[in-house]
Amino acid sequence: MDSEANISYDKEGWRKATHLFALIMPVGYFVLGKTIALSILIPVTFLIILFDTARLRGWKLWSWVGWIWGPLIRPHEARKYTGASWIMVATVATILLFSKPVAVCALAFIIIGDSAGALIGRRWGRHRFHNRKSIEGSSAFFLSCFIPVALVPGVPLWIGAVGAAVGTVTEAYSDKVDDNLSVPLVSGLIMHLLIKSFG
Repeated sequence: MDSEANISYDKEGWRKATHLFALIMPVGYFVLGKTIALSILIPVTFLIILFDTARLRGWKLWSWVGWIWGPLIRPHEARKYTGASWIMVATVATILLFSKPVAVCALAFIIIGDSAGALIGRRWGRHRFHNRKSIEGSSAFFLSCFIPVALVPGVPLWIGAVGAAVGTVTEAYSDKVDDNLSVPLVSGLIMHLLIKSFG
């Protein structure tokens, strides 16, 4: 989120702008429904993973798309799959596993929260903790998650708040698993269980 990213703040801004464009996925799912959304998302996920694999394997295919995608790749992603692949996998899995309100909120958490957290944390982050995360960045992540909670019907506010808190902690401590995958799945699972028990 707001760790030392080894890219300029301006480039980080462009990266997060493209990240926010991913809101088209949960919004599209909310509007179109599961069947249509998955019929679009599964092939797109396959293509994104194919492009990422082409980059890692040095296939010629990468030369055709790398000029678009390449400048947004962080140095630490150079030898592994990027966040784009993980967010696509997470989107498909979250839609398959959880109800529509939970899936939409969980996906919006990582898309909106990560963008807000990274930009606020890099510019104003002063109080650092685990892996160079900042309290300011994590606070921005948490607070911005209330946007989807307020807009999406079907998730009680307190359950959404718990999900946002879980997503924030998961993002901060996702060292081994990409946060684009861990945040929606973990926060979605918690909200799912709470709604089943108390909703």
